[in-house]
Order: sequence, then structure tokens, then C-alpha cells
Amino acid sequence: MLGSRAAAEDVVQDAWLRWSQVDRTSVREAGAFLARIVTHLCLDEMKSARARREHYVGSWLPEPMLEPEEPEVDADELTMTLMLALERLSPLERAAFLLHDVFGQPLNEIATTLGRDAPSVRQLASRARKHVQEARPRYPVDRAEGNRIAQAFFTAAHGGDMTTLQFLLAEGVVVQSDGGGKVFAFINPIEGRERVLRLYDGLIRKYGAGWTEMVEPVWIDGLPGFISREHGSLLQTTALDIENGQIQGVYITRNPDKLAAVRRRLSEN
Repeated sequence: MLGSRAAAEDVVQDAWLRWSQVDRTSVREAGAFLARIVTHLCLDEMKSARARREHYVGSWLPEPMLEPEEPEVDADELTMTLMLALERLSPLERAAFLLHDVFGQPLNEIATTLGRDAPSVRQLASRARKHVQEARPRYPVDRAEGNRIAQAFFTAAHGGDMTTLQFLLAEGVVVQSDGGGKVFAFINPIEGRERVLRLYDGLIRKYGAGWTEMVEPVWIDGLPGFISREHGSLLQTTALDIENGQIQGVYITRNPDKLAAVRRRLSEN
């Protein structure tokens, strides 16, 4: 619902506090009751987040969620591209889709939760489903292939091999970089293979080959990628949207507020 672990944890904590003050004998179905509480808290948070995002500096990306080596969810179930698609939905569309299509709640229960009638909820979920289906990868990338392409991309982009990089990038590739105004990042998306090649060629010319070091290859929100450090200190994650063996999207998260989980992972290792 929120695209942020920290925000989700806050909502769960708030829901628990409210639940602890409820007379349990008056609750017929605890699951439905709790879902209603959490959904309303999420809707409030989303409205607040959208207001804050109007003043967000540059591209906004969801907080990167690092997967274990053997993920519990298939890579095509929850991806960065899907999270961005959900972000484009209205809060009610997002809630209706997740409650109905992901958690399998009946329409009448969702209607009660959202304060809408069942036909309206069905329409909300249908519109959301259409957007989500358009964002899902048609051919999910194999993990071994994804790892190979991610490693090749890092080596070419940060080593100055523009010939290899050109073969890796799709013609319509888009690079988005989220610094949140806290660290340097590209304000606007960089679109098109030629512009992206010029971007990385310019960075090599300015900083030299090896200006960024690979810390760890990882899967981020269902996409292959890596954690890296720029100039030995600035941490970032890069997730790659791959289709038909070529990179369609490059999602770079540099905002330090979104990298707390990444820092914890590295400190634990």
C-alpha cells in the first residue's frame, strides 16, 4: 500500500495500539476489523504522502526492498515497475486492487471498509487491474540471466565500455534516479539509448573508470541489480527492468532516508 517499510511499520504499530483499546467481545471477525483499521490508516498516510510528494525533489522511487537468495514471492509478483504502477493509482483504486486481487477479500467486505457500494469497488479494482497488468513483465527474467546482465551492466557502465553498454540497453531505456534532494541525482528521467550512453560516457570522462565500486549483487523488488558505493562512501542501489535480454529501465535509489534497510544488511554481513 505504501511503498515504504518504515511507513508500513508505523501503520502496523498504530493499528496495534487501536486494537489494544477495543472491546474484543464486540468484534465478530477480528481479521476484517483489523483490515479495516489498517486500510484506513494507509489511506490517510497515502493522502499525506501525495501532498509531501508534490514538493519532492526529482524522481520518486519506492524504498528498495532487498530479496533473500531464495525469494518467497516470484519475481514477477512484486517488482519495482509494479510498485510504480500502483503509485499512479488513486488511493481508493490501490486499496480496492490489493484487498480484492492480492488478499482475496470479498467485494462486500471491501465496500464496507472503503465506504462504497460493491459495484463501485468492482469498478475501482477493474481500473487498477488494467494498469497493473500493463506494468507486469510479459516474460519474467530468469534469475541467472538477470544476474549476468546486471553484472555486465555494472562493468560496462562504470568501466567505460560503451560498446557493450549499447548492446545491453533497449532503444527506449529510461534511467530514474531518486536522491530526494538529500544527495545529487538526476532531476528528470533520462530517456532513450543515445542519451543514456552519453550520460554514462560523460560520467566516465568526469570521474574516470572505477568511480563506483560494486558492494553486492542483489535482487531489488523483484528485479536484478546491485548495491554500490560511489567515491567509496555514497551508497546507492540500482535495479534493472529487463525484457527480451535488454534493459528497459534503470532505477537508482540514492536518497539516504530510503537506504536504512540496506545499511543494516551491510552492517550485519
